[in-house]
Amino acid sequence: METSVQSKQGLQDDLKPMPGCDLRPATSSSNLAASYQAAVDFTAGALGGVACVLVGQPFDTVKVKLQTYPNLYPSAMRCCGQIFKKEGIPGLFRGTLPAMAANVGETSVLFLCYGLCQKFVCRLSGTDNIENLSVIQNASSGFVAGFFSSLVLCPTELVKCRLQAMTEVMATSQKQTQRIGPWQITKNILRNEGILGLFQGLTSTWVREMPGYFFFFFFYEISRAVLTPAGTSKDDLSPLRQMVCGGMAGAGLWTAIYPVDLVKSRIQVRSVTEKMPGFLSVTMDIIRKEALICWSTRDK
Repeated sequence: METSVQSKQGLQDDLKPMPGCDLRPATSSSNLAASYQAAVDFTAGALGGVACVLVGQPFDTVKVKLQTYPNLYPSAMRCCGQIFKKEGIPGLFRGTLPAMAANVGETSVLFLCYGLCQKFVCRLSGTDNIENLSVIQNASSGFVAGFFSSLVLCPTELVKCRLQAMTEVMATSQKQTQRIGPWQITKNILRNEGILGLFQGLTSTWVREMPGYFFFFFFYEISRAVLTPAGTSKDDLSPLRQMVCGGMAGAGLWTAIYPVDLVKSRIQVRSVTEKMPGFLSVTMDIIRKEALICWSTRDK
């Protein structure tokens, strides 16, 4: 996610798009500028999503396994060792294809909608330019953008999580199962559950993404303001400072949403072999049976 922000910022700096919030009557020139800005946002998000997956997929695989089958793995290191022993290095990258689709789709739609939401907030607040929006206004734009990115993210992340936890599903299932790929998983979902089956866990995805991106852009804009030298613009930050801003934003996001991410992963993976109740029921069941130990996935 840090890479997504840096990619977006870098493209904006290089291409120098026109200001994103013009209150004058629309003209062909302003419409072209708006379309150009939307294309920059979409492309930057897509490139950032690719970079995110290439760097973080092994860590995400370990996270999903710890979240969905905490009784099988006492720690992250033990989980990583078991994956390497049973499946080799490819096991750490299981689910990369749907993860790539998920991250490219999510981040491109997120930044596209984030830019549009910023312009909408400009109009509501009477602000003449998105650069003059407050931290809370930018964070609120991220909150709304998270609603739309979740619609793209949920189906692909469902397939990704099921691929990542397939070994554990096969080991714990009483039914005869075999290892299959992302396309077969998708076809099975459509055949057995219909199109709505692809949106298993959508509520928990909304609960995760919308507040998550509020905090993400909140901490990102705060960091940019703090790290911008006096007399210069936030757009002039060096790549290193932009990286620090992205890191702070990512840390804020995951600190806020990790418990919800646990519930989402549990719903999406366990629904393969058992009927899962709704978001609130799963949350209360985790609290009742596993308490605070499970929120940290027993990583000790």
